[in-house]
Amino acid sequence: MKELVNTCYVCGKDLYCIDGFFNGVHTDDKKTLCYNCIEEQEKSAD
Repeated sequence: MKELVNTCYVCGKDLYCIDGFFNGVHTDDKKTLCYNCIEEQEKSAD
């Protein structure tokens, strides 16, 4: 089962829940990011 949950706050990519697993990240400030964007943010924070 594939269900659209939200879009990435940074790049606008559609984020889905696939068979019960969300393919993105919810941040503490209630934003949703894809894995690529969260990795870029972590790299820039170092």
